Amino acid sequence: MPAAHLETLNSQQRRAAEHGVEGQSALPGPPLLVIAGAGSGKTNTLAHRVAHLIVNGVDPRRILLLTFSRRAAAEMTKRVERICSKIGDKRGGAIAAALAWAGTFHSVGARLLREYAHQIGADPAFTIHDREDSADLMNLVRHELGFSKTECRFPTKGTCLAIYSRCVNAEEPIEEVLQTFFPWCCGWADELKRLFAAYVEAKQRQNVVDFDDLLLYWAQMVSDQVLAEEIGGRFDHILVDEYQDTNRLQSSILLAMKRDGRGLTVVGDDAQSIYSFRAATVRNILDFPNQFSPPAEMVTLDRNYRSTQPILAAANAVIDLASERFTKNLWTDRTSEERPHLVTVTDEAEQARYVAERVLENREAGSALKRQAVLFRTSHHSGPLEIELARRNIPFAKFGGLKFLDAAHVKDVLALLRFVENPRDRVAGFRSIQLLPGVGPSGSQHVLDQMAEAADPHRAFLETSPPPRAGADWRNFVETIGALRSGALGWPAEFECARLWYEPHLVRIHEDAAVRRADLMQLEQIAGGYPSRQRFLTELTLDPPDATSDEAGAPLLDEDYLVLSTIHSAKGREWKFVFVLNVVDGCMPSDLSTGSSAEIEEERRLLYVAMTRAKDELHLVTPQRFFTHGQSAQGDRHVYASRTRFIPDSIPSLFTRRAWPKIAPEAELAPTGLRSVRLDVGARMRNMWR
Repeated sequence: MPAAHLETLNSQQRRAAEHGVEGQSALPGPPLLVIAGAGSGKTNTLAHRVAHLIVNGVDPRRILLLTFSRRAAAEMTKRVERICSKIGDKRGGAIAAALAWAGTFHSVGARLLREYAHQIGADPAFTIHDREDSADLMNLVRHELGFSKTECRFPTKGTCLAIYSRCVNAEEPIEEVLQTFFPWCCGWADELKRLFAAYVEAKQRQNVVDFDDLLLYWAQMVSDQVLAEEIGGRFDHILVDEYQDTNRLQSSILLAMKRDGRGLTVVGDDAQSIYSFRAATVRNILDFPNQFSPPAEMVTLDRNYRSTQPILAAANAVIDLASERFTKNLWTDRTSEERPHLVTVTDEAEQARYVAERVLENREAGSALKRQAVLFRTSHHSGPLEIELARRNIPFAKFGGLKFLDAAHVKDVLALLRFVENPRDRVAGFRSIQLLPGVGPSGSQHVLDQMAEAADPHRAFLETSPPPRAGADWRNFVETIGALRSGALGWPAEFECARLWYEPHLVRIHEDAAVRRADLMQLEQIAGGYPSRQRFLTELTLDPPDATSDEAGAPLLDEDYLVLSTIHSAKGREWKFVFVLNVVDGCMPSDLSTGSSAEIEEERRLLYVAMTRAKDELHLVTPQRFFTHGQSAQGDRHVYASRTRFIPDSIPSLFTRRAWPKIAPEAELAPTGLRSVRLDVGARMRNMWR
C-alpha cells in the first residue's frame, strides 16, 4: 500500500526513508549511508525514516537516535510525532515519549554509564566536569606533580587538556598527536603520560568524569563482547545525524554495537566535514560503506531546497576540485539570473564599507537585517567591519562569544550545586569555598584535604573547623550546604536556595550584579524543567544554553540586527543574503592550516559550507592588501594578497566579477601569488613557543 506520510518526499529521500522496510516488516536491515548535500532536506528525511520505522512496527523504545545537540534531538522527536499524527496514529505524544533514546553521543553515554556503573565498578553518582573544570583539575594535578615549576616552561593546563582530549577522541598515541598537532610539546611526552595517568586517578578518586570519559567509558564497555551484545541488543535501529562530524572513538562505539551494520543508518555530507579541530575525521564517512560485507547501501540527496542554481553551480565547482569525495552535484528548481558576486576591494576598510552599503541597500529594499549574514574564517576578521557597522548605527549580533557555562557567576552557582551533589568533587569545592570573603586557596585546600581523608566527606565538611578569617559567612555556608544536601527543599527550590545564598557574594564580586542576576533568574527557570538536581547538572553541562549577558549578542534595544558569524558557527543555518569576508590566500585557507593536504582540503570545505548558506545572493569579497603593524623589520606596511586558490582561473566565469570601488593603480599592479600574513603571523609566533 502507498505510504501517504512519505508523499512529500522526493524519490531519493523516499528511498532513504523506506530502506530495509518491506511490507509491514521493519526488521533491522543492511547498513545505510545517506549522503545529504547542503539544503537537501536531511533532517526531514531522517525524521520520516524514524516515523516510517515506527509506523511499520518498530518499538520506538528500541530506536537509538544520535544527534550533535539536544535541540536537534528534540526537533527530530517533534517532527516524528507530527508525521505519525498526520496518518492518524493515535499514539501522538506517546510516541515522542517512547522515543526516549534520542540525544547527543555524550548524553546517551552519560545515561548508559549510570545504568551500567555497578557492572564496571563505577559509582553512578558521578558529576560531570565541563571543559573549564576539567582544565582546572588538570592544573591541580599538574601542580602536584611539580610540572608548574619545571626549568623549561611546561604546557599550560589548556594545552595539556587539549592533548589528552585529542589522544582519547582520535584514538592516537600521544607521540603521534604531539608530532602532528602540538610539535612544540614533543619533548614532554613522558611527563604528559605521567600527568594524564594522575589526572585519570584524580577523576576516579573524586568520582567525576569529563566529556571525553562519557565516550571513553562507553567505548570500554562495548569493547567487551558480552556488554557490546547486551547494549547493542537494546536497539533494533541506530540512526546517526551529521556523521561527518564524528571522531574515531564515536565510530568505534557504533561499529562495536552493530558489528554487521544491520539496523545502522548514518546521515551526513563529506563536503561539510569542517571540525577536525575537535578530532572529527572525514575518514569516518568516506570509509563507512566498505566497513561491512557486503558494503553499505548508499543514497545521495542532491536536490537542494535552499539556494538558487547559480549559487549551487559555483559551490559545486569549488568542491569538485577536492582530492577525494563522494560524487554529488547539488541542483535545484530555483532559477535565477543572479550569479554569485566575486568582489575585489582595495583593503579591509573598503571591504567593510562595501558590506555595510550592500546591507543597508538590501534593508531599504525590504530585506530585514536578520535575513543577512556576514561570515568569516576567524573571529578577528570581522574587526574592521564591526567598527564600520557601529559608525553607521547598524545593530549586529556576533556568534562565537562567551558560552553560558563559561560566565563566572553561572559557574559559581553550578559549582555550589555540584559540590552538594558530589562532596568529593574537588574543583567544585575549591571554587565554592573561595566565594567566601577572606578565604583563599590554602584555606580551601585545608577543608578539602580533611574531607578527602574521611569515609563520609559530607559529614567531615559539616564538622571541619572553618578556614581562618571566614567569620560568620562560614556558618551560613555550612547551613546552606546542609539544607541543600538534606533534600528537604526539593527541586527546583534547591536552586532558589543556592541563588539566594550566592546573591550577596554576586553583589560584592561583580559591578554589573543586576545584569548577572538576570542570568541566574533565567537559569532558575531552566532548572524548573528538570525532575532532579542530578538531571539538571548533567543535561546543562552536556548541552548548555548558547550565551549570557556577557556575550556580544543581539542588541537589547533592536528587534532587527545583522548576523556576524564564523563559518564554523554558521553550519546548519541559512540566510537570504550572505557576505563572506577575506576570500584570499592566507585567510582562506588560513596561513596556519596549510601544513598538510588534509588541512587544505578542510579549508576548501569551509568555503563550500560558507557558500551554501546563501539562499538568493552570495558575495565573496577579496581585499587586495592588508595593513600589518610592525611584524617585520620594515615596521608597519601593506601586504598584498591574491584570490583564494579554491577559486582558480578555470571557474570565475560562474561569478559576476567586479571591483569596488575602482581599484587604485598600485593595487592593480600588485604582485600575484603572495599570501596575506595579516595577524596570523602573530598567532604562528605564539604557537611556536606555546
